[in-house]
Formats: sequence, C-alpha cells, structure tokens
Amino acid sequence: MGQTAIVVGAGFAGLSAASSLAQKGFQVKILEKNAQAGGRARAFKHKGFHFDMGPSWYWMPDVFEAYFQTFGKKVSDYYQLDRLDPSYRVYFGSNDFVDLPAGTEAVIQLFEKIEKGSGAKLKKFIQDSAYKYEVGINDLVYKPGRSLLEFADWRIARGLIQLDLLKSMRRYVQAHFKNPRLQQIMEFPILFLGATPQNTPALYSLMNYADIDGGTWFPRGGMYEIVKAMVAVAEEQGVEILCNQEVISAKFKGDQIIGLQTNQAYFEADVILNAADYHHFEQEILPKEFRQYSPKYWETRAMAPSSLLFYLAVDKKVPGLLHHTLFFDEDFDQHAREIYESPQWPSKPLFYVSATSKTDSAAAPEGQENLFLLMPLAPGLKDDAEQREKYYHLMMDRLEAHIGAEIRPHVHFKRSYAMQDFKNDYHAFKGNAYGLANTLSQTAILKPSLKSKKVANLYYAGQLTTPGPGVPPSLISGLVAAAEIEKDTLKNRRHESIV
Repeated sequence: MGQTAIVVGAGFAGLSAASSLAQKGFQVKILEKNAQAGGRARAFKHKGFHFDMGPSWYWMPDVFEAYFQTFGKKVSDYYQLDRLDPSYRVYFGSNDFVDLPAGTEAVIQLFEKIEKGSGAKLKKFIQDSAYKYEVGINDLVYKPGRSLLEFADWRIARGLIQLDLLKSMRRYVQAHFKNPRLQQIMEFPILFLGATPQNTPALYSLMNYADIDGGTWFPRGGMYEIVKAMVAVAEEQGVEILCNQEVISAKFKGDQIIGLQTNQAYFEADVILNAADYHHFEQEILPKEFRQYSPKYWETRAMAPSSLLFYLAVDKKVPGLLHHTLFFDEDFDQHAREIYESPQWPSKPLFYVSATSKTDSAAAPEGQENLFLLMPLAPGLKDDAEQREKYYHLMMDRLEAHIGAEIRPHVHFKRSYAMQDFKNDYHAFKGNAYGLANTLSQTAILKPSLKSKKVANLYYAGQLTTPGPGVPPSLISGLVAAAEIEKDTLKNRRHESIV
C-alpha cells in the first residue's frame, strides 16, 4: 500500500501483525523494548541448559499451521513438532498420579477405567466441544469486536445456542463426570483463563477438545523455535525488527500519532499498532486527552493470573516427572478463590513442572535436567525475595515427597521470575502473566477495543484486547488487527478520492 507502520512489541501478536501488514504492502518496523524478540516467550541459556521463559504448552497446532500457510509456508519449514505421549501427568498425592495418553480413544478408555460409564460421556463431551472449537476458533476469535453487527452472521447466531454461554464450566463438567479426579482434569485447561470454573462459561470446554483431540506437542529445540520461525517470516516479508527500543512518548498532529520516541531514536509512521502492554501504552505513553479508558476502568478489569516461576538446572535425572507434570494434590477451588475472588498469596497452591529435557536431550547436559516450576498467582500482589523463597520450598517439599527423590541438593542454578519482573520487562499491568480474563463481561466488544476511538491511526493487539490470552489467540490478534488496518486504510482512500 506504500504506507508505513510501526508495531510496538515483538511478541506473538506483534510479529504476527507486522508480518501481515508487510504482506499487505506496508513498510513495517517493530520497536521492541527488550534485547530479543518473543515477548513473554523469550528464552535464555546457562552452561548447556536451555530455558523457555514463558509459554511451555503447544496446543492448537492447526492455528500455527494456518498462520504459516498465510505466507505460503508450513510449520515444518521452520521447526519439527513431536506429539507428547503421554500428554501430561497429574499428581493427586505421593505416587498417586494419572497420565493422560495421546489421542481421544485412549483418553476415553482411561476415563472408563476410572469411572464406569464415563467413556461414552467423554465421547459426547468431546463431540460437543469440537463444535465449540470450530465456531470459537474459526469464527468468533477472528472477529475484531468493533460492532455487534459482526455477530449477526447466521452461523454464529445459530451457534450461540449450542455454545453454552450461560452455563458454567463447573456445572457442565459435573453433569458429565462424578469422579473428582476426572472433574479436575477436565477443568484444568481453563485455570489460566481468569475466573473460577463456577464463573467460566462452558463455551471454554473447547479447550478440552484442544487438549484431548488436538494434542499436546513440543517444537524440537523449545518454544523459542516458534519465535525464531515468526521472526524469519517477518523478515522474509521485509519487516525491520529493532530491539532495545523502548517507546517513551508519542508525537501528535491533530488526532493522529505521527511519531514515536524511544530511549534511542525517533521514528515516524502513518499507522501505529501497539502490541505491547495495552494499559501501559494508553495510560503512560498517550497524553490524557487521547486516552479512551479511565484509571477506574482499568482497575475494575478482571485479569488472568500472574505467576511465580523458577528455572532450575539440576545435576541429575529426576524421576517421577514427564515433560509436563501438574500437581493437583491440594484443593483446586481454594487456590482458584485465592487468585480470582480474594487475591492473596495462596495457602495451598497447585503448581506445574515442565522438564523439556525429558523430550529434548539438547535442553540439558547429558544426565541432567532443566526444570521450570510455575505457580499461578493473583496479579497485583506484593512481590519480594522472601515470598519467592518461601514458595520455592513449599513447592519443592511437595514435589520431592510425591516423586520420592531429593532435588534441592542437586540444583546448581536457580532463577526466579514473578510479578515485579513482568512489570519491569513488559510493563505488564499489575504484573499479569496471561492478560485479560476471559469472562462473559469481557468478551468480544466488551474487551478494550483494538481500535482507538480517540486516535485516528492507533490500533492494538495482544493479550488485553481481542480475542484474549494465550499463544494462539495472541497470534490471531495480530492478524485481526492488521486486517482492520488494511480495511480502514482502503476505506479512507476511497473517501479521500470521492472528496
């Protein structure tokens, strides 16, 4: 189109948006605050150990495949995917665990073994969830959320009746399964969406379809391989990625941004797309008269969780763990309440351990293990070294007890990451890790708008706008925002030609 665009932030949404805009004919620069692309999906190495810093679950492989096909490529052009089998392990106590096998039929057999009659119920559950996935992922998430008219399509209108928007995930799951373990396994995929199962629409059983039928995969070399692939696509489209460029102010002419000042230089463009933290850009970069939301609006948003993370280099192999291992040995509901309803550091938290070295021998030196511990937290809590250390030992006490082996004496590298780091590195609102909660009152047009109502050439993408948190939604968010920019640009040109 011959126009210039600046994308702020080189996470999944930013890379996706920039590549799509460049494909549409824009000259695109990405301004990235940190020293490497990837946003929350950055990575680091330590003496032969590789650590992905953020996302560790590869679900919805069809979304990634569709993305690369947009540019005439395939996933396999950039990285190799391995399907994990078992998909993951869930601990309910010491030497008391369930391994989720790969494939729907295998999971049906597992459920039937645990609860008689539940196999047939799971089959029907997955069939219904498949429909929700098809409508949700192929239709709803690609809507920009700028008008109710977007949802007047007959297919979506008909689908809304079958999407169980007014039924809670808790009631929906309990109507199918009576065994508490099966209930927890089915509720697990929504833990990071931003609400308790009682307050999450049953629409999100589509996540169970993604989990059980779509499968859990691993890009060989680590999750950062996805970032590297998206960077390659962006550069193939002509995108220029500039790192260590933190945006600190904007220059205006009338109701348009004409340039952005970073900590190093000044850049001008016809269109600005912010794919970094929405709240920070709107409340800290824009002058007050150009902000469309008030501080009160932001304070009343329901947020998905933050996290306390530990990256550990262990000088021995650790038994009892798979690539993904969940620890559901405490009360699921209590931890959820302490995240979403009465925010506090949890009393008896659930947690998760990733050991990519179980799948990828290059992730750690031979005979050793790289561990990634994650505990979901309410965003906005006080975060200090004392609390981090307390919860490190709390998690490690239970981890060691359940697998029956010592780990702490063999940890020769430990790095923590929590709310203050999310704020420092990403300007993350309240130190959140996952973005805006997926609640009914924050769905579609009720999310912060991807198009500024006060700045004519400003757009947004990422976890705090349409369609929501997670890697595939963030990637889709960039495509949706780029499509809206193209549409508005063409509309403006037609208007100018008429005038």
